[in-house]
Amino acid sequence: MTMAPSQTLPHFADAKSFRAFRFDPSQWLPIALDIARGHGLDIASPHVFATGTNLVVGLGDRLILKIFPPLLRAQFVSERGSLMQLNGRLDLPIPEIVAEGERDGWPYLVITLLSGTLGSEVWPHLPETQKQRVLRQIGETIASVQRAPLGPLAGLEPPWDAFMRAQMRGCRDRHTRLGLAPKFLAGLDDLLRDAARLIPMDAPPVILIGEYIPENFLLASRDDQWSLAGLFDFGDVRAGWRDYDLLGPSAFMSAGRPGRVRSLLEGFGYTNPDFALKRRLMALMLLHHASDLNSHICIEGWQDKANDLVELQELIWGE
Repeated sequence: MTMAPSQTLPHFADAKSFRAFRFDPSQWLPIALDIARGHGLDIASPHVFATGTNLVVGLGDRLILKIFPPLLRAQFVSERGSLMQLNGRLDLPIPEIVAEGERDGWPYLVITLLSGTLGSEVWPHLPETQKQRVLRQIGETIASVQRAPLGPLAGLEPPWDAFMRAQMRGCRDRHTRLGLAPKFLAGLDDLLRDAARLIPMDAPPVILIGEYIPENFLLASRDDQWSLAGLFDFGDVRAGWRDYDLLGPSAFMSAGRPGRVRSLLEGFGYTNPDFALKRRLMALMLLHHASDLNSHICIEGWQDKANDLVELQELIWGE
């Protein structure tokens, strides 16, 4: 049964019940359209986005309405603050905020829809030289975002040192639960000991997007050359050490191929990665908020190609 627009958005105590609600647009689309109507926006041809974490609906071919449940309010704070802070500071297009508000305790944003093709649709089919080209552009974009001042994003919780220390405390339990092979778990204590020394805890923090992956950027083609055309989804932004944002493209896109790795790191500003850098990246990959090596390392048969974490870091970032 379709809910009437006058009904209210419900309260959910946990993410599972919210996801069930999100997967049934008949329960919330009328309310979303009522919000859009209240801002005088075009609701003639709405398009529900099936993927993503929040309630997202396209309004015509120009705007997107993104509604955040109260239990994910931190994502709203992150997205709103990031879009405001990065507005006009990047060469790469990002969404602009057109309107914002709150309905029944659910904050929302109306943002512009970027043009381009979703990276995940294009990336698997790109020739190797163009994959290297895109990865260099991603490295350059990460560096560009990190040159922007933090502004109010400096107040995002938790602070970097507290986040890292919590990740370190839970690291072994997390990867044991996720089924990381014993030969890699065996080196975890040594790696975490190195991590405490290699990962700066009190260096000046920068803006970290957290997920530079094909699902979160757009590509466009000109003369059969694909280039980065837009960046979106800023719900997981935090402030911290700069190398953290190399992990998404390293895991999902570089695939341990030297040309791709070199393009990404050089675009970011690193040349000739030494053992300390690779060790730090390996530690950060295991400490990432979404870390799951078995699901995220896109190197075929990598579990059999490395005998320990040192060999694994060479497999991922070696020349």
